[in-house]
Amino acid sequence: MPLDDEAFFEALDLQRKIEAMLFASAEPIGTQELCERLGAKRKNVHAALDVLVDHYAKRGVVLRKVADRWAFRTADDLKHVLHREAVEQKRLSRAALETLAIIAFHQPVTRAEIEEIRGVSTSKGTLDVLMETGWVRMRGRRRTPGRPVTYGTTVEFLDHFALESIKDLPGLEELKGSGLLDSAVPANFQVPVPDDTSDLTEDEDPLDEDDLFTADDQGGEVSPQQDNGSL
Repeated sequence: MPLDDEAFFEALDLQRKIEAMLFASAEPIGTQELCERLGAKRKNVHAALDVLVDHYAKRGVVLRKVADRWAFRTADDLKHVLHREAVEQKRLSRAALETLAIIAFHQPVTRAEIEEIRGVSTSKGTLDVLMETGWVRMRGRRRTPGRPVTYGTTVEFLDHFALESIKDLPGLEELKGSGLLDSAVPANFQVPVPDDTSDLTEDEDPLDEDDLFTADDQGGEVSPQQDNGSL
């Protein structure tokens, strides 16, 4: 059913506002945040986003969904044009790449579980590096003796690898071909079909946001940092 003139201009106005907000934002914006900031209904925001996705599909930038957030990104076939503008990044070590892949596919996963899959111990520094990149985060505590911390990926991880959700992760052979996994990965490494891990699972408790935590060197657990009174 065609929109009347008033409804048409309201829809167009909503599209322009969303377009402006996404262009101005340094980070992806969630659908719910768009609704709240614009005072618009979710169905109308979704309709406006669909129009913008189609409008930018063949342009130099495209509108991409990352989890339930939206952002403009360079079209995949034009990334080489901006190659010289990119900041050169230090390559992750083999241990970090394997750990990242295990976390991505097996999340929520504890440090002990990572070590069991890899067949070797995982240093605290490896997990620290992955968290510093913004690709890995501490999710919660496992409801098992010792209450070890569980790890999972972040929205930044999905954004970097152009994934809408972790369900879009590639298979084992694709990982090897892209260099994300070494060809000599342990034989017991499996690539399960990941579930949406935006929420804690039944065997996890949330971290206490009022405390600062640090990963234990041995068990991969977390404990509050002690205040030594220094500035």
